[in-house]
Amino acid sequence: MPGAALGGQADEDDCDLGWSVAMLMRDYKAHVEPVVAGLPRGARGYQLLYTVIRKRIRTQVQLADYLGVDRSVIPYVIDDLVEAGLVNRQADPDDRRVRTVVATPVGIERLQDLQVRMAEAESAFLGALQPGEQQQFRSLLSRVARQARDHTTRTNPQTSLEEP
Repeated sequence: MPGAALGGQADEDDCDLGWSVAMLMRDYKAHVEPVVAGLPRGARGYQLLYTVIRKRIRTQVQLADYLGVDRSVIPYVIDDLVEAGLVNRQADPDDRRVRTVVATPVGIERLQDLQVRMAEAESAFLGALQPGEQQQFRSLLSRVARQARDHTTRTNPQTSLEEP
């Protein structure tokens, strides 16, 4: 078997991609969940707030599609962030039928604080890599994630990445 040493023990460079992705996700959650624990919907709330502010994606449909969240779920995430005073829904000036999600000054300030803390958590999470390798890893991971999003959208546009 390629990559297996004598006695059936795997070489450290042998990579089971599924296992690796699962271990990364588990460890990532362990690092970032304490950072977003006080935010409505935790990591999902952070992703939505980040996307509204940094990516300037503002309609519910576009947010759901970008984040890989079922379109029926996204209003609940937004409702919780509205209730916390972090975002507001506003009528789109170009199309009154469309409601856009806009960050409040409190939401912008909260994201700025969270980003500092997330950067620290993510740096610890990627601690096995040198700073240049961390940036390369992020870049490569982002490319693969965009490909996965595009593939999922093309093959099954109703598929959600979030479990109900």
